[in-house]
Amino acid sequence: MEVGCVNMFKVKKPEMINKTFRLPLDLVQELQTIAQNKEVSLNNLVQQCCEYALLHLDKE
Repeated sequence: MEVGCVNMFKVKKPEMINKTFRLPLDLVQELQTIAQNKEVSLNNLVQQCCEYALLHLDKE
């Protein structure tokens, strides 16, 4: 490792909060299937879906 390296690795921990949402059973089942097939947690999949939806939300 180079001495005096300027670009040090910093561990970041995003702030998280627990919330409860009511979702239709068929939606949850579909999300669970997708999460299993993609080998990610259900929580991670729902987070990605929400972020995608917000990025592509109609601004009008």
